[in-house]
Amino acid sequence: MKTPMSILPDVSTLASRLAAALDSNGTAQPVTLLERKRPRMMSTFPNEVVNCQWPDGRKRHLFIKYEARHGHNSFGHRGGIGYEAEVYRRLLQALPDFRPRCYGAHTDRKTGETWLVLEYIGRSVRVSDISVNQGTRQPAALIDIASWIGKFHAGHEGHAANDEFSFLHRYDASYYRGWALRTFEFTRPLRGRFRWLVELGKCGDAWFAPLLARRPTVIHGEFYAKTVLLRHKRLFFVDWESAAIAAGEIDLAALTEGTGWPVKVVRQCEREYRQACWPEGAPADFQTVLDAAKVYLHFRWLGERPDWTVREKTLWRYDHLRAAAKRLGLI
Repeated sequence: MKTPMSILPDVSTLASRLAAALDSNGTAQPVTLLERKRPRMMSTFPNEVVNCQWPDGRKRHLFIKYEARHGHNSFGHRGGIGYEAEVYRRLLQALPDFRPRCYGAHTDRKTGETWLVLEYIGRSVRVSDISVNQGTRQPAALIDIASWIGKFHAGHEGHAANDEFSFLHRYDASYYRGWALRTFEFTRPLRGRFRWLVELGKCGDAWFAPLLARRPTVIHGEFYAKTVLLRHKRLFFVDWESAAIAAGEIDLAALTEGTGWPVKVVRQCEREYRQACWPEGAPADFQTVLDAAKVYLHFRWLGERPDWTVREKTLWRYDHLRAAAKRLGLI
């Protein structure tokens, strides 16, 4: 569903606040709006593509995300547009060749709502939308993504405790425990069907111990194939409002999660990730931490909303959760 026109700003508001967002030296210059388009999907936040002209004559295609009282905290998992803007400003802009570029952000003094202004990546496709039948494009992209996130994790592992990243959410025992407790509460209607859930609930905090034992790094937090755009052979990583400090295996588990990826491709992604993150050899407990990350992701989505927990399209998670819990010796 496209963003409804009724919640987009009028031309005057767009022009003034966009100029403020693009201001880098305290002297906001007016920009000329040439064209406005609504992308095919609204996603969590209202958005639009704006073609505009800088005072010096340069033209840019911008992708603007509007807070507009949308979004949800997800029990401390997501941070909103203002948080994502800080991730771009304090983390991603320092990465060489990172795309999409962030041109700025603006928070309205009256409403407190933030706009995030990014480079628009035209003629691109979400990796999740590439058909498996289209040769090797999707598997090749997934493997490249796994390698990129492995290098990203390796590059930030030693800096996760630095003051510059103190603004990021940190996954601790309370965070993990909350997802499990909500899952066990929401799954009560399914206890007769999945009797092993009772046994899993008795494991207490044991399931997330491997995640806390791993040296933390900066993670994307929802690193699914739908958050990566592909244009030709170039990858663009978007939707950073869930960035956090945690075990890197969580991002790898998200990338390869689901029932649609061939086992061979998943194994290739895992190998590429290990090689990129630990060129001299992965930790001996890599598989254990990866399985714990998979358990977390199932709790993360089963413990979000009661109606999501029992809906038909979510039921595949129970088989995968049980398999991961068995490998960890929890049931």
